[in-house]
Amino acid sequence: MANSLVSIQIIPKTEKNEDVIPYVDHAISLIENSGLKYEVHPLETTIEGELPTIFSLIEQMNEAMVEKGCRNVISQIKVLYQPSGASMDDLTSKYRT
Repeated sequence: MANSLVSIQIIPKTEKNEDVIPYVDHAISLIENSGLKYEVHPLETTIEGELPTIFSLIEQMNEAMVEKGCRNVISQIKVLYQPSGASMDDLTSKYRT
């Protein structure tokens, strides 16, 4: 079982203040390609996995935004680290039908 849940909201600052949705979509594609379990929500995406792996992924996401032309990136993250195991399903199953 994974030991961490990390929610991330990535906010890229583009050079010409264009729409950031294509950048956010690219960041989400990096999460998808990582093979980690994740869920996209309206204001953030939650990733389930090992903490070092997730932090490395967040670093890749930030670097990718700069490579795509952003002058800077804000990443707001929330971390649940639980060595005994953490899962989205355990925390939300009672709310799902």
